[in-house]
Amino acid sequence: MADLATGRATTPTAVEPSGRGTREKVRTRLVEVAFIVPAVVYLLLFFGYPVVKNVVMGFQEYTTKTFYTGEAPWVGLENYRAVLGNAIFDRSLLNTVLFTLGSIAGQFVLGLAIALFFHKKFALSGVLRSLILLPWLIPMIAGTAVWRWILDTDNGALNRILGAVPFLDVHPNWLTSTSLALVAVIGVNIWLGIPFNMTILYGGLQEIPEELYEAGALDGATGWRAFRHITWPMLRPVVTVVLVLGVVYTLKVLDVILGLTNGGPANSTQTISTFSYDMSFKQFDFGAGAALGNILIVISLVFAVVYLRLNRKAIDE
Repeated sequence: MADLATGRATTPTAVEPSGRGTREKVRTRLVEVAFIVPAVVYLLLFFGYPVVKNVVMGFQEYTTKTFYTGEAPWVGLENYRAVLGNAIFDRSLLNTVLFTLGSIAGQFVLGLAIALFFHKKFALSGVLRSLILLPWLIPMIAGTAVWRWILDTDNGALNRILGAVPFLDVHPNWLTSTSLALVAVIGVNIWLGIPFNMTILYGGLQEIPEELYEAGALDGATGWRAFRHITWPMLRPVVTVVLVLGVVYTLKVLDVILGLTNGGPANSTQTISTFSYDMSFKQFDFGAGAALGNILIVISLVFAVVYLRLNRKAIDE
């Protein structure tokens, strides 16, 4: 065909039928939904339902009798009044705060230090990094059993080493002393959490362009100055992920404490998670145990929201 205005020949363009394009879009959307639906169903069944069920149980008188009769009378806030008025709750809340702060501080500082150490290439660095992952790979109950033997007062490896040191005649009761048990539990949890922190932070360090360090070196930014002005700002998003996940995980730590001290001695290592376990599976007051679990969920959410807001504000400034 010729263009009437210019007189030039034009090539006709093929116009795709609108119905065919719509069908392709619908088909693409259905494929996307088909991939998403299994994940959504999994989350609803294995995460959504337990959370909702736990929230509901916190307002019910849910005991062993409920499993036979199916009756769980609604008691409102009575479970919360009972656990908040319990003398153990104050101690468990304080222990939870101390355990979380101590564990996160130790895991993060040591994990970051090890990640920075391995950021510089050297012989056998890959092998050593793999060995550091062992605490993360060992089953938790096996790890706590080994540490229980290490920290034993009479025959533990740690006290044997201390006893072999000249002029140092001490045999601390690591797991049976009310003043040392929480410190020992925090130490073991730090050992268990270092691999996670090191792995995530090391991955973050690998993403920082080397050109930034080279440019900083020209301006005299080396060593601590390079870490402060280059490494830390670039690593901040990864640090946010590590700290939020670390705190949420540490708040609900149960197996480490049960394997080492079972919340003792004299509730000196009792946390909200172990207190919830005791109420649910030792006293069979599932309503009170659920209430404690809900309190722990609220604490986790409050921390996550506050920390993310403060971190975003710091980045904006």
